[in-house]
Amino acid sequence: MNELLRYFQRELPAINEFLDTEANQLNGLVKDVAKHIIGSGGKRIRPILTLLFARAQGYTGTDYHAIACSLELLHSATLLHDDFLDDAELRRGKAASHLVFGRTETILAGDALLALANEMGARYGKARLSWLLARGIMETAVGEIEEIEFSKNPSLDRDRYMEIIIGKTAKLIECACRCGAALAGATSEQEDAAGAFGLNLGIAFQLVDDALDYASPTSETGKPEGGDLKEGKVTLPLILLMEEDATLDRESLLRGLKEGSLSESECHTILTRVREGRFSEKTRDEAAAYVEKAKACLDGLAPGEPVVVLKQAADFVLTRTK
Repeated sequence: MNELLRYFQRELPAINEFLDTEANQLNGLVKDVAKHIIGSGGKRIRPILTLLFARAQGYTGTDYHAIACSLELLHSATLLHDDFLDDAELRRGKAASHLVFGRTETILAGDALLALANEMGARYGKARLSWLLARGIMETAVGEIEEIEFSKNPSLDRDRYMEIIIGKTAKLIECACRCGAALAGATSEQEDAAGAFGLNLGIAFQLVDDALDYASPTSETGKPEGGDLKEGKVTLPLILLMEEDATLDRESLLRGLKEGSLSESECHTILTRVREGRFSEKTRDEAAAYVEKAKACLDGLAPGEPVVVLKQAADFVLTRTK
């Protein structure tokens, strides 16, 4: 992971400075909200992926920050809206924005970040980049809508669950990779390969995220322990538990998730059963298969630092604890 660490250390200062500069130009009503979420310690994986795929395709320019950072702003906007809709208390170990600044300001800040991201992508005058960003926003929104619909009528439907995580997480990571390739003037086949890497990596990322919700303490993840369960979300660790534990009253559990009526004691029991059954670890095993699919998409690229770092980034997804 040494090359990955060095790459992040080299590129992150300029990325963070660019994000801070753009946020400072927002209206005062929403500026502090935007700076709160942008400065809360995100991994910046999306802008780094955009840059890596641009360079992997031979891009040597220095004007990549706007398109790369637009993906981070899109992601930040979805977090603001998600936390509002979920009535979340924490984000990356800090109080959620709507609790600090108010609900109106938070929603408006999310809207402003979406608009700013689109404007940043349009600075290049490339229709393909603008289309990719617009498509990324639409697919992410659809994923979020489908997740809300699923929570209103939860089930053990794995296919439905996969459709949701592809929409709400993987599609934006796919978009980041495609934008990097498009910035470099890649062919449609090269862009598709970049997109396939991002899609598979994004699925793996969300699977690990869902595993962490049942396996890691709040001090590591920055989110409440078992937060998905308390919010009524059906994720793979819970699906695996309900598939394999015949003693579990599935109908009662699904009803409790739908109505938001699970008690602290019931949540604790479910968390314990997930851990004892190693369902978080089994979820990581499924993520590992998608990581391998992602790395296979890099075979057509010329050897070099970007490819090495992309492979290490894929492996890092499996090892992260927050």
